[in-house]
Amino acid sequence: MQHFPVFLALNESRVVIAGGGEIALAKLRLLLKTEAQITLCAASFAPEIEALRPRVTLVRRPLLGCDLGGVRLVYAATGDATQDARIAALGRKAGALVNVVDNLGASDFITPAIVDRAPLVVAIGTEGAAPVLARQIKAQLEAALPTALGALAQIGKAFRGMAEHLPQGARRRNFWQDYYQKDGPQAYARGGVREVEETLDNLLARHMAREAPEGRVDFVSAGPGDPELMTLKARKLLDCADVVIHDRLVTPEILELVRREALMIAVGKEGFGPSTPQAEIHRLMTLHAGQGAHVVRLKGGDACLFGRLDEETEAVEAAGIAWQVIPGVTAAASAAASIGQSLTQRGRNSALRLVTAYDMQGYADQDWRALAAPGAITAVYMGKRAARFVQGRLLMHGAAPDTPVTLVENASRADQQIVATSLALLPQHAARLAGPAVILLGLAPKAAETALELQEHAQ
Repeated sequence: MQHFPVFLALNESRVVIAGGGEIALAKLRLLLKTEAQITLCAASFAPEIEALRPRVTLVRRPLLGCDLGGVRLVYAATGDATQDARIAALGRKAGALVNVVDNLGASDFITPAIVDRAPLVVAIGTEGAAPVLARQIKAQLEAALPTALGALAQIGKAFRGMAEHLPQGARRRNFWQDYYQKDGPQAYARGGVREVEETLDNLLARHMAREAPEGRVDFVSAGPGDPELMTLKARKLLDCADVVIHDRLVTPEILELVRREALMIAVGKEGFGPSTPQAEIHRLMTLHAGQGAHVVRLKGGDACLFGRLDEETEAVEAAGIAWQVIPGVTAAASAAASIGQSLTQRGRNSALRLVTAYDMQGYADQDWRALAAPGAITAVYMGKRAARFVQGRLLMHGAAPDTPVTLVENASRADQQIVATSLALLPQHAARLAGPAVILLGLAPKAAETALELQEHAQ
């Protein structure tokens, strides 16, 4: 992020636009929504700008340094590169922030596309990379946000002092959710502002009379890493959680979906590395939920697979806390999809095995004869460091050395890597991977079968 988004207070502040044509007018239309004192400097002005007097001050000559006393923002909008550079230098000398229109590198700030439902304002920026995309998103938001939202927000702003009688956290948040999502819009449609004000009083009385909500724990599957592979229910729960207790492999992109007010607690576990004790995870869940918080225990992949879910649900249940499990996309399914393969196929395999390379005692023992059978398909989790062990057991039980194997590192993520190999070469390739990987035994990427043959001949 090169530009940090802020909302700058411009009431009683001076803003100067150097220019009098269409470029200046485009910026002026946005600035007129503020309470700024606006001055334009140019030899001549478009009729649309002339018509805006006395709301704006027009100086009929090029901008000079004497025009910039106490100014906060300067727009260089003449359309002439030489003049704009001169204006930018004057603005910075005066201590103002400068925007040179259509020149990102020469600007101190950019003006985003805006959806105005004052006091609700949505700003959309693309770091200057894709203005057309910003306008497209603006159009979508204009259609999605009812015009009444501005009025509801204005009324709600005046009511915030009364709402402070509700305790902070879930109770106050639920009150505002009911107002903006249901009671407020319905009241506005019935009778406008007066009806909304009466509804707010009644709504607050109802919420004050309610008992404090009991804490709960939702075991939410984050999926393999791509936020778009999360379920809708998982996304909604992240948006309303008070506390999020998350695994090490949950990606930053998914953690960005958590509402900003939530308490985030990392409880990472890493094979052969630093790990949070399981008992501490149990303590954190029951502690926060016991204090009335809505806790999301955010687990990578599908929470039901190799995630010690039963231990955690038993701990929560023993504490008398309500809970539920939200399933998700597991890494094996995502890995298979990334190579264009199905995990099951008629005539090839009527069973699928999802196994872990480790259990509480170390290397996990499996039905190796079944895993080594021709056509068998197996997804091995946490198998990088155990690759030579897995290879040895399979070969001992009759697996062919040329059995296709695919390793998918960081499945579904931007840095995903697919390595197509064979059982004979599995340990060498596994040792080169740094990130979490799923080993697909018996599957080769459809688009890479020929490349696999060439690769193995070369080695």
